[in-house]
Formats: sequence, C-alpha cells, structure tokens
Amino acid sequence: MTTSIIAFGGRPLTIKDVVEIANGKAQIALSDAPEFVEKVDAGVRFLDELLEQDGVIYGVTTGYGDSCTVSVPENLVNELPIHLTRFHGCGLGDTFDEQETRAILATRLSSLAQGYSGVSWELLERLVVMLNENMLPLIPKEGSVGASGDLTPLSYIAGALIGERDVRFRNKVMNSAEAFELLGMSVHKLRPKEGLAIMNGTAVMTALACLAWDRAEYLTRLSSRITSLASIALEGNSNHFDDLLFAVKPHKGQQQVASWIQQDLNHVEHPRNSSRLQDRYSIRCAPHVIGVLKDSLPWFKETIENELNSANDNPIIDGLGEHVLHGGHFYGGHIAMVMDSMKTAVANLADLHDRQMALLMDTKMNHGLPSNLSAAEGERKSINHGFKAVQIGCSAWTAEALKLTMPASVFSRSTECHNQDKVSMGTIAARDCIRILELTEQVVVATLLAAYQGVELRKRITDKPVNPSAGVLEMLRSLADQFELLTEDRQLEPELRYWLTQLRLKVWNLYQEPA
Repeated sequence: MTTSIIAFGGRPLTIKDVVEIANGKAQIALSDAPEFVEKVDAGVRFLDELLEQDGVIYGVTTGYGDSCTVSVPENLVNELPIHLTRFHGCGLGDTFDEQETRAILATRLSSLAQGYSGVSWELLERLVVMLNENMLPLIPKEGSVGASGDLTPLSYIAGALIGERDVRFRNKVMNSAEAFELLGMSVHKLRPKEGLAIMNGTAVMTALACLAWDRAEYLTRLSSRITSLASIALEGNSNHFDDLLFAVKPHKGQQQVASWIQQDLNHVEHPRNSSRLQDRYSIRCAPHVIGVLKDSLPWFKETIENELNSANDNPIIDGLGEHVLHGGHFYGGHIAMVMDSMKTAVANLADLHDRQMALLMDTKMNHGLPSNLSAAEGERKSINHGFKAVQIGCSAWTAEALKLTMPASVFSRSTECHNQDKVSMGTIAARDCIRILELTEQVVVATLLAAYQGVELRKRITDKPVNPSAGVLEMLRSLADQFELLTEDRQLEPELRYWLTQLRLKVWNLYQEPA
C-alpha cells in the first residue's frame, strides 16, 4: 500500500526513502521547485548549444573510455548512446530481485536529478513511470568493476528505456517496448549524452548499500534481544551489562547495546548474580561485538547518503555555469569501503550467535539445559536430537559468511585498454555484503528459536524465576503463538524460512532510542 510520495530534485534523498521505494511503500514524483527546473533546462540547453557549435564533448562527440580520441561524425552522434547500451549488454549471473531493482532505479534517478547530467525531462519522467508502474528491467548482477561506475548492469536500464531489454511487468517478463505500449507510451529516444548519463555511475552499489544498511541496523537490535534470551536461558550474570561498567569504555553504540540488554534483563530492579563470576565471551562481550556495528552505522549512513545525493557520472554538465567538467565521480571507492567494512561487522554477528548456539546446545556449558535443547522427556530422550542439525547449519552459514569478508576493494584490476587501470570493485563488495547479511540472518533466526526454546526449558528446571522486561515477554509470547516447542524431532526448514521472512519484515518492534 502506498503511504507517501517522495519528490526527487528537492530535498536530499535518504536511505529510508530508498528502502520505502524498494519495498513498494512510496510513489515518486519530480520536484517542481523553480531552481531544480532551471538547472535541468539549463543542462539540456547548454548541451544543444555545444553540439550546434561543433563542440568536442566526451561520450557525445567522441567514443567511450580508451576510444575518447575517436571523433564521431555529426550524423552518427544520435546513434552513439544506443551502441553504448548494446555493447554493454553482456551481464551474467542471477538478476537482481524486484526490491533491489526498484532501489537501483531510484538511486540512478537521484543522481540524474541533481541536475548535472544534461538529461532531458522526458528521461527523468520515464524513470518515474517505470518506478510507479513497477516496470522493472531484468538486470544481471555480475559484470561491474565499480568504475566507470556500474556500466554493464545499468545498461539494462538504458536498454529497457529504448525497447531493447526485458522487464518484469504485471507479473510477466516481456520486452520493454511491449510494456510501454501497454501503458500507451512509446519507447524513449536517447539524447546524445543520456546513455552515458544513465550508465556511468554508482547506482547499483549505492542502492545495495542502502538496503544493506537498513538490514544491518535492524540486526543490531535483534542481536541484542537474542543475547538477552541466551543470557536468560544460560542463567547468565546480568552485571555484565551494568551502566557503571560501560561508563568506563564509552563507545556510544556499545553502551546502547549494553543498555538494551540490561533493560531486557531488568537488571536494575532484579539483578541476576550468577554462581559464575564471569560468563563466556559470547554472552559477556556481546555488546562489544554488536557495538562495533552499532557505532559504525552513523558514518556508514553519512557516506552512503552522500553518494546517494551526488552527481556521479562523467562528464558533469554545469548548465547554469556553462561548464563541461571531466572527472571520475563514477568511482565507487566510498561505497566499496563502507561495504567491505560493513560486511566484516555483520559477519561477526553471525560468529557471535553461532557461539551462543554452541553454548546453548552443549551440556558441558549450558548449565543444566538438556542436550541439544531437546524438550523430549523420559525414554523419548534417547531418539530425539533437538537443535543438533540446526547448530551444524549455523556453523556452515557462519563459515560461508566469514569467508566472504575478504575485502573486494583491494582486488582492483586494470581493464579497458588500461584506461580503467584502477577500479573500485564497489559493486562486488556490495553484493558480498548482501550475501553475508542473508547468511547472518539465517544464523540469527536459528539462534533466536534455540534461545526461545532454552528460555522455556529453563523455566522447567529453575527455582529462580526470571523477571524480564515487558518487551522480552511480548516477544516470547509472539514466538510461543507460532513456534511449537521442539519435543519430538521434526523438519525445521519450513519454520526457519517462515521466521526468516518475519525477520526481514521486521515484525518485532525492538527498543526505542533516545531522540
């Protein structure tokens, strides 16, 4: 259901805006602010004047990249952008899903709406139509080195605009020309620089970064709650999360995580002094692990949103000042750094919860809980194995996530006749980050269900009732309503998939931060 209209070309776009558009919760429009209108008009007017004067403009009257020394005859200038879309039509791998594709379209429109790309109103309006009508190009994930931007994947947007690529539209895959015809529209005719303007930029990696940030932020909250549940199940020591303790190491994000867990455990009113002086690190140091990501999120956000609101193609067209500025704003180094950093911090959450899972399962460490968290009783214990295989799965998912943390940005390759001799690899970093998020979410969901089972089993054997926060009690009730305690072995795949969907829908409203 549409809940808002987001205008491009007015205020700066936010990660939240991109996520809402990606999730189909917002329609979009172009701003009618006079300064925005004049900036777009001036860029188009200036390019037309230069072409009439036989000006030399990279990618308009010359070839691309290493071919920039090749002059294009005036009678072929209008064909040049079409060829750019065609020879980049070589992407491979899976295609981006609908959420990712909407984010990519929105991010590319944001860059063009800065008014420094020399594109026409007709092009901007076509992108608005594609988003609002959910006409989504099929964009292969593989083939970008992140400079000159995301050329190959973005060529599938440019190609769709001119009727030469396939789109998802009205629950079918069809040629884009057919989709436009169903809307009563003809395909778009690219102006001289428009192919380059659409393709030469960081839209794919930045769109994925917006989605990744949103998922990572939620994981800091859910990871904190799961740690609370694991502490309850293991009869942990709530003093590990005391305000005074964290006052002497004042990382704000780390302090926030510790405060969340402290609130969950109702530490101030009902401190739990475990018989153990110190819990194992995966409980005691959880704020220090989750806090790394929590403390990094603000600068991740600032960097992503700077890129989101930048003009990042080449050349830059300053229509008002009448300048053509050649540079390298298509280079995705900032997004590459954020994604390489984020994926490491997120993978550490997978590792943290994999260790928590191991504690919960092992009778040598779980302080009286049954082996593998099986709720079977009597002679049935001998044939039931609880979460044993799920814990193996957690180890597999965690190992894969950790393997992918190798930074992509250091694997620059010289390409395109050594014109693109230093590239960002930002899109590969972003794709790695999304995959690590997927794997980490799987570990998180499995540990959540195991921690819930551990809490319920602890109730059977403890003589010290726990008094957690209202938020924890509400979450336990929501789990109990839909997850049957694992007493007899059953296939858990359908339930894991269901709860994974619930996680990604953010069904749990976790914590309120101070304004």
